[in-house]
Amino acid sequence: MKPRPEPVEPSRLHELAHAVIREAKFPMLATVDPTGQPRVRPVSPVRVDDDFTVYVANLRDYRKTTEIAANPRVELAYLSPTHDQIRITGTAVIEARRDVILSIWETNPLLRQYLGSSDNPQFVLYRIDPEQVRFMREWALEYHEVPRD
Repeated sequence: MKPRPEPVEPSRLHELAHAVIREAKFPMLATVDPTGQPRVRPVSPVRVDDDFTVYVANLRDYRKTTEIAANPRVELAYLSPTHDQIRITGTAVIEARRDVILSIWETNPLLRQYLGSSDNPQFVLYRIDPEQVRFMREWALEYHEVPRD
């Protein structure tokens, strides 16, 4: 029997999606390796904007850096403790705006602790520009398109 989750009010989709992001904290990031094999790993976003733009810190030596350079199409999947889901499909680009980098750097003590300086050559900040945001209530098997503004 298909689960019967609470109905979704379309006017609340933006709010519900951000609630899942806050509750889940660590989404899974999907990339594709050089052989075409999908790769999924948890990441720790350092900022999520109201329009679902997600910023993820990374190191240049990590495999996902090579994978994103070859194919910047990615997807983030968030799953809340109550099994609500958010999927953010988009393109990952290296964030080069110094003001954005510094604002994230100043609010993230772990970055400062591990990397020492925002000028560390190993530090890469990805901005995932969303193209599609979908919400699904607890295993309802039906995604709802989430407005991004």
